[in-house]
Amino acid sequence: MKKILMSLTFILLIVCQITAQEKPQVYDPGADAGAEVAEAIQKAAKEQKHVFLFIGGNWCPWCVRLNAFIFDDPQLDSLIHANYEVVKVNYSKENKNLELLKSLDAPQRFGFPVLVILDENGKLVHTQNSLYLEKEKSYDRSRIWEFLLGWSYAAVRPENHKDYK
Repeated sequence: MKKILMSLTFILLIVCQITAQEKPQVYDPGADAGAEVAEAIQKAAKEQKHVFLFIGGNWCPWCVRLNAFIFDDPQLDSLIHANYEVVKVNYSKENKNLELLKSLDAPQRFGFPVLVILDENGKLVHTQNSLYLEKEKSYDRSRIWEFLLGWSYAAVRPENHKDYK
């Protein structure tokens, strides 16, 4: 009986240690998202970029997964930073950033993560339901690549469009 009790105690300690490990902190619940977005818009205007809002929470496994998928891939990370000012906007019980989301036409209606593109003046250009970027239990690199290129500053400039007469 003593061996069984010791074994159960040991297993319980291992389980507690595994569950106590820190979860990735992609989002900062204490951040002033409105101020961060305003700063990103100013930078975007100077650098002829768009603003990429990555909205979600640390509680959301798909949010953490998409963050790693994009920012751990050197080519995707380079592409996004070359074309966008990036702001990670928290949505959690600690801070839902509802005023900002209201000004963006409630992108949370698509679930999380949700991606929002603003132009260099802060005008809403596009809201992307991340579901359409998924592939099986992860994301599709080519869809993300196409999305990032398709909503970049250069891509939406009228002078860069072909005339289809």
